[in-house]
Amino acid sequence: MTVEAALGLGGNLGDPVAAFAAALARLRAHAGIELKAVSSVWRTAPWGKLDQPEFRNMAVLVETSLSAEDLLALCLAIERESGRERRERWGPRTLDIDILTYGDEAIDRPGLQVPHPRIAERAFVLAPLAEIAPEIMIGGRSVATLRAAIASQDVSRDADDSARLKDQQADQRG
Repeated sequence: MTVEAALGLGGNLGDPVAAFAAALARLRAHAGIELKAVSSVWRTAPWGKLDQPEFRNMAVLVETSLSAEDLLALCLAIERESGRERRERWGPRTLDIDILTYGDEAIDRPGLQVPHPRIAERAFVLAPLAEIAPEIMIGGRSVATLRAAIASQDVSRDADDSARLKDQQADQRG
């Protein structure tokens, strides 16, 4: 049995686009995951902790046979491989991968909350997710509706970084 899950990727240290490409390659290579859709790269202002570089964010839809817990473990392993160090909440990072949705399941366990608990407040999550899956329902509202209901919060599609991500993915596939 498989489940469609949405993942949010973000980073603002080093080369986030290269980190995204490496993360997508790792996801693609995993036997329990099929990439279904990849958003553009979005340039976003910091959220929570404002005195840091701007972020790059994107969203990915996957079809997975992994449990939510196993998907989380894989995401955390990919973060660690990218050099992620968890020093401060909402602080700078090389790569962050969040499980935004896992089918239509609502999960509330220590270390795993799905849908992501602050998704409806975050344009930097909703903008890329609305690009690839506007119809996903969260709390009885579509991602497109949630996205339209919040201010832009300094979120914009980055055409150059999106093109660079596509080039890096093509290079990885050979």
